[in-house]
Amino acid sequence: MSAERAVELLKATGMSGYEAKAYVALVRAARPLNGYEVAKASGVPRSTVYETLGKLVARGAAFEVKDVENGTGYLALPAETLVVRLRQMLADTIDGLTEALAALAAPAETHLVQHVRGDEHVLARAVDVVDAARQSLFCSIWPPELEVLLPALRRAAERGVDVSCISFGPVDPDLGELGHVYEHRFSSPEIVAARMGCRVFTVVGDRDAVLIGAVDEAGTWGMWSDDPAVVLVAGEYVRHDIALQVIVGRAGASDLQRIWESDADLEHLRATTWVATERRPG
Repeated sequence: MSAERAVELLKATGMSGYEAKAYVALVRAARPLNGYEVAKASGVPRSTVYETLGKLVARGAAFEVKDVENGTGYLALPAETLVVRLRQMLADTIDGLTEALAALAAPAETHLVQHVRGDEHVLARAVDVVDAARQSLFCSIWPPELEVLLPALRRAAERGVDVSCISFGPVDPDLGELGHVYEHRFSSPEIVAARMGCRVFTVVGDRDAVLIGAVDEAGTWGMWSDDPAVVLVAGEYVRHDIALQVIVGRAGASDLQRIWESDADLEHLRATTWVATERRPG
């Protein structure tokens, strides 16, 4: 990593530009430096270098080292130790902010439906839903999207969230760590994709929020909502799809296929399947 990049990251933690440059100079030296040496190595003006070093000492990011011959020198707190401290400070800040904002928040009087476009933005909103869940998650997902969401889903499972996923593709045995994971076998993923004209994936968290996304030849698009009606319908869709796969596993695919192909009501549903000519939101 370049020194410039390290300086920018240190500034993001709250250090001033001069403090960050002085700290990087001390780290690179790996020995005590006096003010003149720090100014020369870092580019911090000599007129402000001792003030800057004093601020680093006050932060605990550097130490004064007394030397009879050379006067006062400065030694950096080891980088690994500084990172641990900064990580803990950030965690404490986030915990405090979570508590403070929760105490201030009033019950929502309005609910949102947000249209999202682009692979990065749609999947980021899906991750938001997963990371916000505290009790349950229902996911209907395809392998490419599952790969992106998997770290967030694992975090959810680790904090005790009840995760139920149905995958339009082979289920890796390791996914059992998430909780309840099922493979969509009936109908096959190929038939579903052909009928829909795109890959539709759904992530529902705690009945509080939902991300419904779709991927077709033109890209990725979707919607996020905390509207209770939208969340309820999406959650029940995933639950019923999972239930159908469980029934297939218990009753056998061949018997269900026979019913599916011969029953008049099911034939009617297949014949009236609606596929929009323009699926994207305006």
